[in-house]
Amino acid sequence: MAINYQVKQGDCISSIAFEHGFLPNTIWDHPNNAVLKGKRKDPNVLMPGDNVFVPDKRLKEVSEPTSQVHKFICKMAPANLHLHLLNDGEPMANEPFILDINGKINEGTTDSEGKLRVAISPDAKKGVLLVGEVGDQIKYDLNLGTLEPIEQVSGVKKRLHNLGYKVGSLNEQITEELEDAIFEFEFDHQLTQTGKITETNRAKLKEIYGC
Repeated sequence: MAINYQVKQGDCISSIAFEHGFLPNTIWDHPNNAVLKGKRKDPNVLMPGDNVFVPDKRLKEVSEPTSQVHKFICKMAPANLHLHLLNDGEPMANEPFILDINGKINEGTTDSEGKLRVAISPDAKKGVLLVGEVGDQIKYDLNLGTLEPIEQVSGVKKRLHNLGYKVGSLNEQITEELEDAIFEFEFDHQLTQTGKITETNRAKLKEIYGC
């Protein structure tokens, strides 16, 4: 039965689609989600309280001969985790990493820009990332799907926080700490210093952060 699903903290289109047995694009590109798609732009960055239309499943009939064993494969697309790791603004390039998502271990090396990309389960919510040589590793606790849209104050705060700026509480309140962090961000990126959330610093923050 088709439903209007209310987004919770930690949800994204991939996790919602996985939960209901769809591919992400089937839901994201559905005409009933056109307004949401136009508003949020990015299927991985939703706001708690958003409504996502989940359609009925369509019946697919396949004709096969009887008295034989047939194998059918259900295709489910994994989600991709993209991270850009910086230390004091410099890329953590060519560093070994160990990523634990729901007990599944991925090991590798960041690229020359300090980036990594790993396929993960769409319903993953938390993870642990260790970067660096054993004995000198930096640990990151990952909360997946909890980034609000950049149009929200909390979305600006979380991006600045993840880039190393001190913004205080990660809520919707505009505080002196947030204004100080914006001043610092604007200074670091040669923007006119306002200390306020503007379309200009939002655009720069989105460019730097990647979403």
